[in-house]
Amino acid sequence: MTLILNRTEVGQVLSMDKAIEVLESAFCELSHKTADMPPRTVIIDNENNGWLGYMPAYLRSNGQLGIKAVSVYKNNVNDFSLPTTIGTILVQDRQTGEVVSIMDGGLLTGIRTGASAGVATKYLARKNSKVGGIIGTGVMARNQIIAMNSSSNVETILVYSKNNVDQRDKFVSEFNELLNKEVIVASSTEELVKNSDIVTLITSSVEPVVNYKWWKDGVHINAIGSHAVGVRELDSNTVINSKLVCDDIDACLKEAGDIQIPIEEGKFSPEKIYGDIGSIISGKLIGREDDKEITLFKSVGLAIQDISCASFVYEMAKKNNLGTEVSLSD
Repeated sequence: MTLILNRTEVGQVLSMDKAIEVLESAFCELSHKTADMPPRTVIIDNENNGWLGYMPAYLRSNGQLGIKAVSVYKNNVNDFSLPTTIGTILVQDRQTGEVVSIMDGGLLTGIRTGASAGVATKYLARKNSKVGGIIGTGVMARNQIIAMNSSSNVETILVYSKNNVDQRDKFVSEFNELLNKEVIVASSTEELVKNSDIVTLITSSVEPVVNYKWWKDGVHINAIGSHAVGVRELDSNTVINSKLVCDDIDACLKEAGDIQIPIEEGKFSPEKIYGDIGSIISGKLIGREDDKEITLFKSVGLAIQDISCASFVYEMAKKNNLGTEVSLSD
């Protein structure tokens, strides 16, 4: 039998705190080379302004196997009243390959994306960080602010986005109440960066939105929004002058314009990447070494994140009698 889980049911069992815990284990598996994760297969649908990705993974130590299909169609909202990003995840039995669950991947993708920055913040940000900053107030920013709140002791969170003032104000109002914490709209990206100890970028920008000269000493940066060739949120000097930690080095070199562009400019090289986050979690590498260094976590999103979280959701859904069982062979 195959368990079908909708968005609401996924959200009932996958909290941000639990997702951060699950991803710590998944990143360690990747670092220990006990996870199989083929490169993401991508199809570009220029005719319909779409991007499709197929992301398989097998975490052997935890017995977690599956694949995510995710699409980003920029015309969906206006033309079809559908979300821009749509994801579906298949969880498979490790012994038989049988699909044991099919679940909505939209909410899960948002949570695991936030959780990846949460893990990096936990291991790389200064423990005495007091002010956080979120650049971007779209759908994906929601889980980023929740993750920052979960993984740090910041007392104030600044937010800023260039577009849609009403959306920005609504975002601030909602999270002031939800987090019971001071959430404030910054006057500009520059003001936010200059005053923040931890900054997460979650924008759709194709060119830098920050300047290296703005960063405080000891800041930790999560660069999450840009995950494609030729586009970036960070200027080259920020990458060059930071301790750069990747979710996965090979994936970032193939997909992260934030890293590729400084390399193409001859200002950076793959050898200057400090390491991957799993190596820091497992103790192979030291994370932050002093209160003045700038740490930078670059994530392009990995299948191990999706499949580890989806496998957890499946197990918890069974325990809580959630979802609908169907026989695909009938």
